Amino acid sequence: MDEIGTRNPDIGLDLIGITDAGRIHYNLGEAELYEEAIRRNEATLTADGALRALTGQHTGRSAKDKFVVRDSVTENQIWWDNNKPMSPEHFALLKADMLAHSKGRDLFVQDLVGGADKDNALPSRIVSEFAWHSLFIRNLLIRPERQSLAGFAPKLTIIDLPSFRADPARHGCRSETVIACDLVNGLILIGGTSYAGEMKKSVFTVLNYLLPEKGVMPMHCSANVGPDGDAAVFFGLSGTGKTTLSADPARTLIGDDEHGWGADGIFNFEGGCYAKTIRLSAEAEPEIHATTKRFGTVLENVVLDENRRPDFNDGSLTENTRCAYPLHFIPNASATGIAGHPKTIIMLTADAFGVLPPIAQLTPEQAMYHFLSGYTAKVAGTEKGVTEPEATFSTCFGAPFMPRHPAEYGNLLRDLIGRHGVDCWLVNTGWTGGAYGTGSRMPIKATRALLTAALNGSLKKADFRRDANFGFQVPVAVDGVETKILDPRSTWADAKAYDAQAEKLVGMFIANFAKFESHVDGKVRDAAPGLKVAAE
Repeated sequence: MDEIGTRNPDIGLDLIGITDAGRIHYNLGEAELYEEAIRRNEATLTADGALRALTGQHTGRSAKDKFVVRDSVTENQIWWDNNKPMSPEHFALLKADMLAHSKGRDLFVQDLVGGADKDNALPSRIVSEFAWHSLFIRNLLIRPERQSLAGFAPKLTIIDLPSFRADPARHGCRSETVIACDLVNGLILIGGTSYAGEMKKSVFTVLNYLLPEKGVMPMHCSANVGPDGDAAVFFGLSGTGKTTLSADPARTLIGDDEHGWGADGIFNFEGGCYAKTIRLSAEAEPEIHATTKRFGTVLENVVLDENRRPDFNDGSLTENTRCAYPLHFIPNASATGIAGHPKTIIMLTADAFGVLPPIAQLTPEQAMYHFLSGYTAKVAGTEKGVTEPEATFSTCFGAPFMPRHPAEYGNLLRDLIGRHGVDCWLVNTGWTGGAYGTGSRMPIKATRALLTAALNGSLKKADFRRDANFGFQVPVAVDGVETKILDPRSTWADAKAYDAQAEKLVGMFIANFAKFESHVDGKVRDAAPGLKVAAE
């Protein structure tokens, strides 16, 4: 990819009101951003050549500080039960104050693209206060060719100023931290947080707003493709295994977190990966581990030892340690970020109750039910205030990033599954042998073996049993997988305790889905689990 590092070009920052900034660093490459980040004491060079940055008090997304401008256009488009409104007047004050805060400050600008499909791409200009943030987002989004930059016309601008402190009374927000999204005018303001993930998820939020109107399904998922062109999509929240499980040496990685599904197939929104590194090992995840030793990778909140080598087992700063690297750092990554229509959909969940089996086959109606339910466990450190896994329902496996009502995304997905005859599986990467605190995490080797069988089609030939509580089909025996683990009830020391937990979880599903019942047809409502207790 061509590199460009022009300083102080006429790039139109005055159009958004930035007129008196200090030096503008435009599209700097890795080496220059390393120099700037280290010179400014923003980051540290590791012994392996990566750049390590710390984010201070914000070691995860500040979901409660995210707002969407509520105006005449968004009034009837946004799912306000899930998105906090900000008035146009408050946003205008916030913008003016952030622009005033930028005066005299050096800024780093990257012109990048969200979306590998040219017909659905989002040209984005990211203006950041930190050099390492500029490197981070350069790794995460798609870099245009040099010739494309000459006439680059952003449809989205992000201004990211961690040193800015919002005033809740003046700006209509909750705290000194703010992520404010003007979806109509394509402007996002981020202040009061150094957590770099806010930038990438802001781009995702905008794409989730824009694409459904074009008949394109935006998805919080990873994706890969086999040698025969058999693409697979992995839905799931952070910590459920999207990045880990899609990094399969036998398959080509399309992307690890965000994709669209349109008329021609699936496409990556990003040009990089943002992988969790807590307890990362070369044995379990060799491809991801290798990226942490590469020049250009950003390590976020990773503890270094006295020799500046990463200690991935140290979660003293946060469990949400991360590495951000360009997609081509993965040896078998797709060069285009594009694939055909998926043959398989995997819905990942980390079941903190230890109730769900390691894999289950879903009918289209059950797939829609579980997609709208989005059950998993929030993993410690992914959001501020979450210190241990807790059960949650995040519709579409990504509620914090979904501006529109879930029914819009659900209907799109249901139509695409039906049109292309996609096989759907629910995979539990959470707990077995008991709930969180008693049981153990699902063995990754078992999960990988089950996924391999699902992706190559052999799993459909297995013998199945009907789960007594959830009604989906569960394989009875799979080569390379301990038979007992396929029946979660048998892994518990006390079967009646399992039954009680299953009843509790089923009740949670039913209560959560009540808000969607009027938006789905009878077949999807009938796919709900039932309060049934397994026989001894």
